[in-house]
Amino acid sequence: MVKELDPSLNESEFLLEALRKGHRVDGRAVYDMRLIELTFGSDYGHVEIQLGRTRVAARVTAEVVRPRPDKPTEGMLLFNTEISPMASALFDAGSRSEEEVLISRIIEKAMRRSRAIDTEGLCIVAGEKVWSIRVDLHFMDHDGNLIDCACIAAITALLHFRRPDVTVVGEEVTIHPVDQRNPVPLSVHHIPICVTFGFYANGELMVVDPTYLEEQVQEGSMTITMNIHKEICTLSKAGGIPLEMDQVLRCSQVALVKVTDVTEQIQKALADDKVAR
Repeated sequence: MVKELDPSLNESEFLLEALRKGHRVDGRAVYDMRLIELTFGSDYGHVEIQLGRTRVAARVTAEVVRPRPDKPTEGMLLFNTEISPMASALFDAGSRSEEEVLISRIIEKAMRRSRAIDTEGLCIVAGEKVWSIRVDLHFMDHDGNLIDCACIAAITALLHFRRPDVTVVGEEVTIHPVDQRNPVPLSVHHIPICVTFGFYANGELMVVDPTYLEEQVQEGSMTITMNIHKEICTLSKAGGIPLEMDQVLRCSQVALVKVTDVTEQIQKALADDKVAR
């Protein structure tokens, strides 16, 4: 399969010279994110997120399963990612790339390890029946920063999702169809949002939400996952140039502003969709 070519020397130099002057190739300022578009499907838990030209679809499903023996009163939260060659010629069909594995780990840490979702609230009968919530992420277009787009898609889909209502009488469990009884939203403790930074010129230059071209030229990257309560859920830096502590602190301050903006956009979109249904 033909892979996408790395940017030419002229492209790289042009991008870096623009950054030194405080500009970016696509016209944004260095701390600007691309426009976010949220589209909801007809089913609960189905959402498509477009971040610039990067596009990710998320679908949430639920089934009743036996809990893990070591966690008899907790439900399950599972994530599955799929990056097909349709998104980019960089990816081969049927094989998981390093980038896909990294994205899966960051999303899992952001959602599950930060306990964004109340998994104990997914318990139906302790030790017998719990809800298993699965989030499938399909990457449809890759123009950089798949992590942030996937994170927004995952948490928005979880907030939008409704599971069937359940009645428990003794040992008898009744799962009510959604057309007979109103479905129940998940209990979400907080909304974690990933904000990715790209670094250039030995860390002297920095951008938020790098495009594919900017990712090819960058010397390092870092993803901060944060919520509006100023809690850092995860911080991921996979290789690249080392960063000073003041750079990390500056990134966290910028991330908080972006997290607040994105959270407001998500909540507004959910409210508009609720009115429209």
